[in-house]
Amino acid sequence: MIKDKFQNNQIILASKSPRRKELLERLDLDFITISLETDESYSEELKKHEITEFLCHKKKQAYHNWQENQILITSDTIVWYKNKAFEKPKSREEAIEMLQTLSGQTHEVITSVGIFSTQKELVLSDITQVTFGELDQQEIEYYVDTYQPYDKAGSYGIQEWIGYIGITKIEGSYFNVMGLPVQKLYQALKDF
Repeated sequence: MIKDKFQNNQIILASKSPRRKELLERLDLDFITISLETDESYSEELKKHEITEFLCHKKKQAYHNWQENQILITSDTIVWYKNKAFEKPKSREEAIEMLQTLSGQTHEVITSVGIFSTQKELVLSDITQVTFGELDQQEIEYYVDTYQPYDKAGSYGIQEWIGYIGITKIEGSYFNVMGLPVQKLYQALKDF
């Protein structure tokens, strides 16, 4: 069992996301959660998974309390549509605008996960194709006002109301869209 492999390690999830915490808990691993203050800016030259992988490394660099037995997990998610990254919305207007843009379209959700120790490091990425049906203005505003998706890339949570009524198709990992490709992470941890 993977839990036995890490019984002498302290696993640290560096994330504020309650969804990532919940997903990692489902792997039956013992871990603690910390929050790292990180500047999440990046060069406009970076595209797709280059962005999320860069931010995983940046979050690792913000951690300064390394001990020999620790494993640090960082993660970042973006929505990628028409050569543009949709991150967390900064306002109600931006959230509504993002959902209007994604309505009736297929986009990519890209999540990268970094696994770091004092001896090793690994960064992996996963991409899921998500298709929204047509969303009307009333549905978009109801979702933004009721669920306030300001902590979610692309302004939505697949596991929330808008996922139930709006998403017509996904290709790839559902959990990746929630913010953590747990199957890939599990396999990577087994080999780490």
